[in-house]
Amino acid sequence: MMSRRNWFLVAAIGLTALIVLWSFVGGWYGSGPLAKDTHFIVPNGASLATVADRLEKQGMIRSATGFTLRARVFGAGSEIKAGEFAIPAHASASRVMAIISSDDVIRRFVTVPEGMPAIMVQERLMAQPQLTGDIAVPDEGSVLPDSYSYGNGESRQDVLRRMQAAMSRTLAELWDKRDDGLVVKTPEQAIILASIVEKETGKPSERRMVAGLYSNRLRIGMPLQADPTIIYPITRGKALGRRILQSEIRAVNDYNTYSMAGLPKYPITNPGKASIEAVLHPAKTGALYMVADGTGGHAFASTLAEHNENVKKWFAIRRSRGEI
Repeated sequence: MMSRRNWFLVAAIGLTALIVLWSFVGGWYGSGPLAKDTHFIVPNGASLATVADRLEKQGMIRSATGFTLRARVFGAGSEIKAGEFAIPAHASASRVMAIISSDDVIRRFVTVPEGMPAIMVQERLMAQPQLTGDIAVPDEGSVLPDSYSYGNGESRQDVLRRMQAAMSRTLAELWDKRDDGLVVKTPEQAIILASIVEKETGKPSERRMVAGLYSNRLRIGMPLQADPTIIYPITRGKALGRRILQSEIRAVNDYNTYSMAGLPKYPITNPGKASIEAVLHPAKTGALYMVADGTGGHAFASTLAEHNENVKKWFAIRRSRGEI
């Protein structure tokens, strides 16, 4: 029979083992040292050991060595993901590992409003501090206005590619559903005309009417005479901030629709989906003229005489406002 002394020895060893086991398990599932909610970035291609060192230095775990060992014992750590993660205060080592192994990457958003020109898209992407790398100004009309998510450390070029892929995909889908007999004969022409529609009216309800008016002008070879096409080669789509000069109205270039008939050679902004749809489904109208009506919209006319009357009304409104 085992002596009392041996019993005590066995019991002591067992208790010690239990304490060690409890400490080991507790170090994985117990409350962690992080004092407040914090973001943590896992770099691309980082190993578990590298990540554990960063976690320890940032006070999210107590020991990088212990974290790595426990992760292997408990079968975790083989699927850590690159990205930025939200780590809650006092998260256990197990919880930290679960978070950085998940798809719960923090996403940020950059928005391209309808009618934002390419140079401002480039400026907006360059202004996002969490993005990396440089980008050139994209081709005008190649970006679909929308909100786009991105992760910390993602390249600006990758975000821009997604914006351009969205435009290519959307344009292809809308082109396939276009009306018959359109004046625009290619998707590229549709984008050019849509960019003018986008800049000519801020009233969603007018888009198809403006598209119908310009389609009528194109069909009969009448100059579009769209003021934004004068401004674009001067500012690349940014606000002019002053009146247009007579010399600018007469300027001959690839954009000015006062000095040429037909469409400009290139788009003058990035049109939104609604403006593209308006060009592909223009209003059936006889309108050839439009002028501001004082409400943020336009008065449309099919004859010059009617248009001149609308112009008189517009000037009367401006005089009543003290603008002239």
